[in-house]
Amino acid sequence: MSALPQVNPDSFVSHDFDFLFGSWKSHNHFLNGRLRGSDNWIDFDGTLEVEPLLNGLGNIDRYAAVRNGQTVLGTTLRLFNPVTQEWSLYWADNVRAGILQPPMVGKFHDDHGEFFGDEEVNGKKVLCRFRWTRTNPDAPKWEQAFSADGGRTWETNWIVAFTRDKRP
Repeated sequence: MSALPQVNPDSFVSHDFDFLFGSWKSHNHFLNGRLRGSDNWIDFDGTLEVEPLLNGLGNIDRYAAVRNGQTVLGTTLRLFNPVTQEWSLYWADNVRAGILQPPMVGKFHDDHGEFFGDEEVNGKKVLCRFRWTRTNPDAPKWEQAFSADGGRTWETNWIVAFTRDKRP
């Protein structure tokens, strides 16, 4: 059996996503027809509930919205690796039921986080990027973009502006 890696206890947890804990309203700007030169954007609203897990090693969210007349329910599991100091973000939803998407891996630098992974679009593997911006803790922003050329160019296809739900 291999020995566990030695980790500085101060670096064992991360508070990078603490800003996201709680209840949120989301305004979604979503591109229909990805990586096809489309300019067919739709807008819709949703909700997000986020809570911590494992004393700072992770968190989980529950997302709900109606997009193109279809209810979309999703969950993100975010896990922090204290050895690499990186996050792995895992997504599952009812659109691709029964499939846990490959992780998006990355970290925050100041108030901006970038996370990269693979996605399948139109039957082809492409690079995916998530960007979190937390310059305003009561109004963070998330963006998703795809690259079909290994990261040389990106097509942003989903932008979400969050506002804290202040209802009791």
